[in-house]
Amino acid sequence: MDTTRTPTPHPPAVLSARNATYVAFIGAGFGFATWASRIPQLRDALQASPSTLGLVLLAVALGSLVALPLAGVVVTRLGTARTVTVMACCVAAGLAVVALGYPAGIPPVVVGLFLIGFGNGTWDVAMNVEGAAVEQRLGVAIMPRFHAGFSVGTVAGALGGAAMVALGVPVAVHLVAAAVVVAVVVPLGTRRFLPVEPPVEPERDAAGTARHPLAAWTEPRTLLIGVFVLCMAFTEGTGNDWLAVAVLDGYGAPPVAGPLVFAGFLAAMTLGRWFGPQLIDRSGRVATVRASALVALVGLLLVVFGGVLPLAAAGAVLWGLGTALGFPVGMSAAADDPRRAAGRVSVVASIGYTAFLAGPPLIGFLGDHVGVLRALTVTAGLLGLAALLAGTIRPLAPGTARPPSPEGDGGRELR
Repeated sequence: MDTTRTPTPHPPAVLSARNATYVAFIGAGFGFATWASRIPQLRDALQASPSTLGLVLLAVALGSLVALPLAGVVVTRLGTARTVTVMACCVAAGLAVVALGYPAGIPPVVVGLFLIGFGNGTWDVAMNVEGAAVEQRLGVAIMPRFHAGFSVGTVAGALGGAAMVALGVPVAVHLVAAAVVVAVVVPLGTRRFLPVEPPVEPERDAAGTARHPLAAWTEPRTLLIGVFVLCMAFTEGTGNDWLAVAVLDGYGAPPVAGPLVFAGFLAAMTLGRWFGPQLIDRSGRVATVRASALVALVGLLLVVFGGVLPLAAAGAVLWGLGTALGFPVGMSAAADDPRRAAGRVSVVASIGYTAFLAGPPLIGFLGDHVGVLRALTVTAGLLGLAALLAGTIRPLAPGTARPPSPEGDGGRELR
């Protein structure tokens, strides 16, 4: 029997919203990588020791920690478009404060970095909620591609920073220019987000009280998705933070090998996010993510136990491919029910992002005792846990989530 299905054309508004969501993800990556690209110059200007610099950079994490648990409430009240607009301006303000304040010392830099972290945290939740809504209307998996867009933004920001350093452009000029770009381009893009739908009657408890977005913190499925995302985020973050160091220390490789292996990891992850949605559409979320975790595990073991640099490099590619889909698919799962998407994505992001905070010091502590290369093996256990928890990202059963608008629904179920 011929099962070929002619793709349903999507309304222009949905396609415009898809493109606008790419702008939001790329802009977030660009803004974050732009300031990060100038950290060495800021360090020198502040005459900061490594420990002092670490404390200064902690301001970004603290901003995100404050923002993420509250982001569900903010997105519910303001909507995705307004939230991304406000938070893009918050990030732009943070860039400007760092740019104009660093000659005065550390305190203005800390304030600016806190604003960047706060803006990025809430912006992240809002654009993931919008991305999930677009995905539901398209009827095909696309969230990983949005996250690939974030990676493209980080590459653009980093390359732009390198060019500014090479041309001798002052930090203040560079960061203020980037702030203007973020504050102008991203809000313009949000104008093409999905039209605001008529408000859905909120769920109420037995006493008739409307359900609050923070109630998502009491939902077992949401919390388990959060743990799943934490495991995959830890795997991704460990590669970002420690792969180059592990290759250099563990294999005695020349200095250029570390960045090259790391570049292979990042390229594989970006490609996995771009082409992975096709696998999700064919095999479903659960099977694809479990297979991805296995690929990442094989890659990790090759890096740690491969014995020779070529095998470790091949392992880094597999590690990047296997890690690519976990985080974005977890966000899609959290947003399955549009009525509760903001609160649930906020919870999942809050839990998942703790991996980016806890991962570096944990690997560093273990590395002091067994070496960085061997310390990476702790990630294997988390990949196993992620594979076990993959069933939690299965789409909600029919009737438990409000279906997407029939307009623009491609009619394909995400399994």
